Amino acid sequence: MSVESETGTGPRLPSPRLRALPMVIFGSRWLQLPLYLGLIVAQCVYIALFVKELWHLSWHAVDLTEQQIMMSVLALIDVVMISNLLVMVIVGGYETFVSRLDLQGHPDEPEWLGHVNASVLKIKLAMAIIGISSIALLRTFIEAGNLGSDRAGFTETGVMWQVLIHITFVVSAIGIAFVDKLSDNGLRRHAE
Repeated sequence: MSVESETGTGPRLPSPRLRALPMVIFGSRWLQLPLYLGLIVAQCVYIALFVKELWHLSWHAVDLTEQQIMMSVLALIDVVMISNLLVMVIVGGYETFVSRLDLQGHPDEPEWLGHVNASVLKIKLAMAIIGISSIALLRTFIEAGNLGSDRAGFTETGVMWQVLIHITFVVSAIGIAFVDKLSDNGLRRHAE
């Protein structure tokens, strides 16, 4: 006898019963739930930071120079990109490692969620980190005219380290994508 599936698409076989140890091990994935809930709280903190930055920019817009306005806007973009990263980790990580969200057919379902797995999530995270690093580096380059003066917030060595760290992020993302492609090609060859 079959059980009707929750989606109504046809019969579904009952789930096999797990023995005690496998059930505990498999159930341990739910220990990650507080971590994802904590990231949601962190996103609320970023919303507060965004509102604070936006209020500061709006309130002082006529007093700020063009460079200061650009730096404030880049700070807002940075907050948005970090928030996007949090959404990817929360939604993609929960879907991949804890439980399905069952969003099929929902008009707001993220396009990328349908084919997310640990590999795809790693690449998306690496690309998001590169984007965040790029914004930070752009902010540094805009302020580079102050190098050597008392107004400089960093040194030439600090700029060099930021560039090297950014290059490391880019090379790491390329490495992750390359290893993922090799893994996919190996799996396809093995399946044939």
